[in-house]
Amino acid sequence: MTEGGFGNEFSSEDPRCPGALPEGQNTPQVCPYGLYAEQLSGSAFTCPRPANKRSWLYRILPSVKHKPFTLVPCGNLTENWNEVEPDPNQLRWLPFTVPKSTEKKVDFVAGLHTICGAGDTKSRNGIAIHVYTCNSSMIDRCFNNSDGDFLIVPQQGEILITTEFGKMKVEPNEICVIQQGMRFSVDVFGETRGYILEVYGSHFELPDLGPIGANGLANPRDFLCPVAWYEDRKVATGYTIINKYQGKLFACQQDFSPFNVVAWHGNYTPYKYNLKNFMVINCVAFDHADPSIFTVLTAKTTRPGVAIADFVIFPPRWGVADHTFRPPYYHRNCMSEFMGLIHGHYEAKEEGFQPGGASLHSIMTPHGPDADCFEKNTTAELKPERVAEGTMAFMFESSFSMAVTKWGLQTCQKLDKSYYQCWEPLCSHFNPNWKPSKK
Repeated sequence: MTEGGFGNEFSSEDPRCPGALPEGQNTPQVCPYGLYAEQLSGSAFTCPRPANKRSWLYRILPSVKHKPFTLVPCGNLTENWNEVEPDPNQLRWLPFTVPKSTEKKVDFVAGLHTICGAGDTKSRNGIAIHVYTCNSSMIDRCFNNSDGDFLIVPQQGEILITTEFGKMKVEPNEICVIQQGMRFSVDVFGETRGYILEVYGSHFELPDLGPIGANGLANPRDFLCPVAWYEDRKVATGYTIINKYQGKLFACQQDFSPFNVVAWHGNYTPYKYNLKNFMVINCVAFDHADPSIFTVLTAKTTRPGVAIADFVIFPPRWGVADHTFRPPYYHRNCMSEFMGLIHGHYEAKEEGFQPGGASLHSIMTPHGPDADCFEKNTTAELKPERVAEGTMAFMFESSFSMAVTKWGLQTCQKLDKSYYQCWEPLCSHFNPNWKPSKK
């Protein structure tokens, strides 16, 4: 992982094959080392240059060499947003169960579970939120998402992701993005859990900074992409390519490893980012800045300022606002808010919201601090204090009205049906005889 910079033009060769990249052109009549040239396009050919995404891969065999795809079971991965009736309530999940390896071996693909989502892969406009719970590495099989981009948020256990571009090790408190069409395999080292934000029809980009200026939030140089690494390996028993296409899973066989890319160049790559590098912007006088100041990555719609999805974090920071109720305020939002917790305790709900669990506050569903948080913070001394120390919570925020799946509402058996009770103790403090204090 030595290549740095968000959206840069990169070139990379496996050091075992120096000079594998053609000079001066993309498709010479004969490529160095007898390789095949293959382009992976992440945007339309005619997109404006700033939005044009493509990479050239120089591989031992082209990816077209495989047997036909056939439909395979999807398990708990779905794009059916009409399985159950809509539920506008505040929803919270206890930590999702990770299967024990002594009971059943489950790899990354088998461990994918869709919690909620909206939109349609066929029209290339939508979002899905998944959780992965697994205990075994992928052996002689890889995953390819033809529908959209995966933003992966490990919560428990590091993962080693092998891609056509090289390898990435991603630990909790880091994220990675595997963009549409990129083949990858996941190795794990024990019981492993995390969250996935999938977007159709748009790629993630850094948010505009506006009045913040040239610097702040996630800095481009802190994003890392892999360097070329290849294996020239025959698999006589068959290597399985699993393709997510139009919300379904398909599988095909080939007799060689797909990770046979000796060199590549371009700006369409997988990448990772360490959340500790985020430069936090915050209020230093009074009231709250909107949580959009915590946006790491955004996938935009065609409407200015409106996102298919934003990835937002709530990292450790200083709270110094005067005359201010400092925790997040009570709120009803025209966006959907899905929250997860990587580690620690979330400031507005220190009990109940646990690492490896989640919450969903749907469009216009009211939410905010629980009763204990409200009472404590209306009487707290307003001195500078560290907020969220030892904690990392995040939010997937979307303009889509997301439907929860049957697995999310019923099958997983992790829905906290007592969630609403955290607001029940809220009582009226209204005093019709209140008078402003004399100065």
